[in-house]
Amino acid sequence: MSDATALDHADAMIEQAWKRPIAELEQAAPRLPVEDAMLRAAMHHRSHLVVVSNSIAVHQDRLHALTRPGHVPAFYDLDRITASASALRTAYAESNTAVQMIRQVIDARELALTAEAGPDAERVRAATARSSRAPQPLGLPADQPAQPSAAAVAQPVANRR
Repeated sequence: MSDATALDHADAMIEQAWKRPIAELEQAAPRLPVEDAMLRAAMHHRSHLVVVSNSIAVHQDRLHALTRPGHVPAFYDLDRITASASALRTAYAESNTAVQMIRQVIDARELALTAEAGPDAERVRAATARSSRAPQPLGLPADQPAQPSAAAVAQPVANRR
């Protein structure tokens, strides 16, 4: 059985896709949200995976403490054992989901990189341009800033009881 965790697997996938160490990518992701949105998304999912991995470690330790060899659990411990086992299964499912999300972000990045020279290049450029700028209200040209909205007074609502 391998000792590699889901976080190790995700780190290896991210390092292989971007061909840079994970520590360097962690520093670059917040600075480059517009230039590399896929890196930002992958690192966001990785940060969720870090939290879930810590949760897995806590639930495993709790479960091992409650079911240690030579210890006969008391009646009230059975609920805690069941709750810890259930929380551990949930944390493992979240971990697997986070790894799948990272894999999908990496696959989308690879498809976008291969499509840059292919027939879908214009669609990729258009999607990138749309995602990299701030949303504009409908009907306004892209070069004209939106007018600030006026604050409206809240109307009282009658109690219908």
